[in-house]
Amino acid sequence: MPLPAAAGIGFKPEHFDRIRTTPGLGFLEVHAENYLGAGGLPHHQLGLLRRDHALSIHGVGLSIGGSDALDRDHLARLKALCDRYQPESFSEHLAWSSHGGDYLNDLLPLPYTGETLDQVCRHVCQVQEALGRRMLLENPSTYVLFEQSTLAETDFLAEIVRRTGCGLLLDVNNVFVSATNHRTDALAYLAEFPMSAVGEIHLGGHSGEELPSGPLLIDAHGTPVADPVWAIYAQVLAQTGPLPTLIERDNDVPPWPDLLAEALRAQALLDKASEARLARVS
Repeated sequence: MPLPAAAGIGFKPEHFDRIRTTPGLGFLEVHAENYLGAGGLPHHQLGLLRRDHALSIHGVGLSIGGSDALDRDHLARLKALCDRYQPESFSEHLAWSSHGGDYLNDLLPLPYTGETLDQVCRHVCQVQEALGRRMLLENPSTYVLFEQSTLAETDFLAEIVRRTGCGLLLDVNNVFVSATNHRTDALAYLAEFPMSAVGEIHLGGHSGEELPSGPLLIDAHGTPVADPVWAIYAQVLAQTGPLPTLIERDNDVPPWPDLLAEALRAQALLDKASEARLARVS
């Protein structure tokens, strides 16, 4: 079963009790790397929540875009996690975070060339084969561009989908951050995005500063979703119809009512998109 086309929230342990008493949440999402141990409180809580909620597992450590081979032990632990909870969705990032045995606490960009396309496709296929499921690949937030790139990011993603059969996770905040940093048009980027492959949307916040060259935004997941990101999200839904949408908040996690309010705002836009689609059909 796919994720419901509703608003979900990234689970944080401090919200456990409130989630259990809040009806109507579309789904929950957790970071895979927080649950690779065998037991303890994290699994106790997640096991209880899984009984009542659809689940998305979001990986941050596979280094899909890296030149090294995938870590087979890490992949085996991901398989055990997915087998244990049978999530409706598993996703990872179009990025790299390890090289030569060194692991970096970051999601780093890669050049869009034929060589990197081949290695990403090999890694995506390896992950899907190991997990026995289709994965979603998230578009990155970027702060630099590579002179050696020969493909647009949207073409790169579309070709990965064509070769591997994977789906995509569209992070709208990442689109806005990258477009602002590179002085490009977010809506033009989305016009070329392979929307038919999107299985989930992320909405998050960013931080920024003003440099002599103009604004620099950082995908920090520590602030509410910005108004321009909400506006872009509404335009995406007008094109695609309702899609599973996560409110992503990993730093400076707010009180539960504040996080729930953002989820309800997303749900209102999803409901509006559903109503518009029904009106067109009728």
